[in-house]
This record gives sequence, structure tokens and C-alpha cells, in this order.
Amino acid sequence: MAQFSTDSDILEFEPDIKNYGIQDFSNPNLHAKSYDDIIRLLNIKWWPTANYSDYDISIVGTARKLSPSKLDSTQFTRASVYHVLAYYIYPRLSTFDPDGDAFREKLNYYKEKFLEEFDLIIREGVHYDLDSSGSFDDSEKQTFYHGRLIR
Repeated sequence: MAQFSTDSDILEFEPDIKNYGIQDFSNPNLHAKSYDDIIRLLNIKWWPTANYSDYDISIVGTARKLSPSKLDSTQFTRASVYHVLAYYIYPRLSTFDPDGDAFREKLNYYKEKFLEEFDLIIREGVHYDLDSSGSFDDSEKQTFYHGRLIR
């Protein structure tokens, strides 16, 4: 299964996470679920705004489908770690007590960090290997043009 992060990446950010009773994040594969969610967000927030040209014909995102295998997966590792923690690990640990608990605080913290990191990736430019060359040229690092007309 495709994924942007691994258990060891999670342990870099939260070294004590396994002390709370979840020893393995692969059943169900939380990293794969996070991968699917990030690809879905890219299809909604970035791909329709990507503007690539082939043979002097401008193709706006909806004319083609995003191919996840052409993404630079290392660009999404941190975002994926934040996503797994916020959407899959800490909700399992939280009691959702109305007075709050430490896990819900961490859940909210990582949710904000994920949204911030995802926004930074979009604004910096998603690395997408359009020509399948194995490298990412400057033209293959499309940024999000917020409020800008693309023709």
C-alpha cells in the first residue's frame, strides 16, 4: 500500500506514543488511510489549479487525472505524520470528555499543524513529475495561485 509516512516517522514526533497502548499502526494501516486522505485533498485543493502545458496547449487540472505516483512523496512526510496523529491515533486515545483531556489537546494541535503544513506545501509548490523523468524541474513545481486568473 502506498503511504507518505511510517511508524518510525511518527516516533520522531511523538517518541512516547506507544506507551499509550497502540503498539502498531498498520492494522488497520493508518498511514495508508492518511495517504488516501492527502491525495483526496490534493485532488480538491491543488490539482484543479495546476497549470501544465504540453505542446503549447495549456491543460488545466480537470482535463487530466492526478497520478499519485508522480508526486514527490518525501514532500508530504511531515504532513502525513501530523494527519495520522490528528485524525487516526489521538481520536482513539481521547475520551472526548467535555472538560477536555490531553489527547484531545494534542489532536487539535496536530490538526492545526497538518492544515498549516498542507497549506505550505501547496504555496511552495507541489513537486509533480509530469514527464516521468524521475526528477522535478522548476516547471514541475506548481504553486497554488490564490485569487489569480490562470489562462
